[in-house]
Amino acid sequence: MLGVIGGSGVYQLEGLRHARHERVRSPFGEPSDDILLGELESGPVAFLPRHGRGHRILPSEINYRANVDVLKRVGVTDLLSLSAVGSLREDLPPGTFTIVDQFIDRTVRRQGTFFERGVVAHVSLATPVCPRLGDVLEQACGTLGLAHRRGGTSLVIEGPQFSTRAESELYRQWGCDVIGMTSLPEARLAREAELCYASIGMVTDYDCWHPEHGHVTVAEVMAEMQANAGRARALVERVAPVLAVHPSPCPAGCDRALDAAIVTPPGSRDAAVVARLDAVAGRVLHRTAEA
Repeated sequence: MLGVIGGSGVYQLEGLRHARHERVRSPFGEPSDDILLGELESGPVAFLPRHGRGHRILPSEINYRANVDVLKRVGVTDLLSLSAVGSLREDLPPGTFTIVDQFIDRTVRRQGTFFERGVVAHVSLATPVCPRLGDVLEQACGTLGLAHRRGGTSLVIEGPQFSTRAESELYRQWGCDVIGMTSLPEARLAREAELCYASIGMVTDYDCWHPEHGHVTVAEVMAEMQANAGRARALVERVAPVLAVHPSPCPAGCDRALDAAIVTPPGSRDAAVVARLDAVAGRVLHRTAEA
């Protein structure tokens, strides 16, 4: 199943047949909203607005763990994340879709793992997104004629304030391409949940480093977000038929990320923690417990 997390400006997914909202409970708390389930011509799709319908949740208030958990519970295997970002490069103007493949984490207040005392695990994040999904997105952007770039590093800040000019210039010196507030810990959690994950950064502005764009305003961002939202929906419709067939196993190993990640032996695991991980890590926890 294709899952889509909608970012700023993308709160609905039009065109779904048999569309219905479903409340899915998570042991990690309340997700951002009910999941919108429906079908495109290619098959089932699950959509979740990251900030909730009506954009009522701050980036730091998003329950990223619950969001990824409930999507895994309804059967999502491939997860496409859409988010509004600022550009840190002259050649990534507003309206560009960046198929992000790396992240730098500058957040400080978020729970970044499903695992906790009682069950310890360490997954690899050297390649934090699924290259198969990236290939599909790149081809679809080209077919639709969308301005896009394959590859790029997203700097993720805590927010909700935009950057100072000094910070913006620093991130440019680091070689970052775009800046946003929501891709982490989402990408980390998707890997722990063994989901194939890809991130599209929809550029809305030049942050505040650009000499002709000295500061970012909400009005400017919102105007560009509205234009990007239509492009994002067209992109989802284009990639859905291709992603309807999920190769098993994933060529990049996303769906086996936990095979060698859990280091706590079965006899030492906290039963309550194991129970919370039933959707995220049940495949591996049940296998190792039986062994």
